[in-house]
Amino acid sequence: MAVREILTAPDPRLREVSKPVDAVTDETRALMDDMLETMYAAPGIGLAAIQIGVPQRIIVMDLAGEGEPPQPRYFVNPVIHDPSDSEVPYEEGCLSVPGFYEEVERPDACRVEYLDYHGEPQSLEARGLLAVCIQHEMDHLEGILFTDHLSRLKRERIMKKLKKERLAAAS
Repeated sequence: MAVREILTAPDPRLREVSKPVDAVTDETRALMDDMLETMYAAPGIGLAAIQIGVPQRIIVMDLAGEGEPPQPRYFVNPVIHDPSDSEVPYEEGCLSVPGFYEEVERPDACRVEYLDYHGEPQSLEARGLLAVCIQHEMDHLEGILFTDHLSRLKRERIMKKLKKERLAAAS
């Protein structure tokens, strides 16, 4: 397992639409292990493969609270079904948009179908933080950042600051 570099906005690779995984193999599981280690090291609660430059439809997450044992989850080729009509605001952040947190409204429940770590089909009823997190990470698979859900003014302000920080770090 290895900690990989997390791409940060405005890296154009974050806008790439991820491709489906043909089969869950040892190579796929090694990637998921690296993703989980990278997410824990960041630290974060969710990570899509595209965030480490791999355009595959893979997500890892762990919503365990502080002091709880790890509860890693693996989603390969996830598909959201039946999002609820009611939306809830959640303050979201993103490892690819470091240091920024903004309120985003998303459906408060949905059903997710996916392949697990072993390639077995699964279905999950997600509510609350789990539903928000899976939707946030699913956006990454489509080349969408949480900032795309914000007003143009807020989005431009965040991107301007990120570009400025990137230039300062490069010099």
